[in-house]
Amino acid sequence: MTPIKKTGTPMPDFNPSDEWIETAAAMLGLPLPSEWTPEVRANLQATLAHGMRVASFPLPDDAEPAPVFEA
Repeated sequence: MTPIKKTGTPMPDFNPSDEWIETAAAMLGLPLPSEWTPEVRANLQATLAHGMRVASFPLPDDAEPAPVFEA
């Protein structure tokens, strides 16, 4: 197996506006009290940060996806 090198991927600047959050919630049919907007923004930013860490993890070319088991 090829050794894995850690590489840094810059974190994109993601700061959704209140309007963006409200529009996304409306499109999904989710009731969203306006006082929750800061918490929703913080959650979106944390989720992006976690996703960027996963996406930036380099995999060797011979890496295989895990098999899917069905019951």
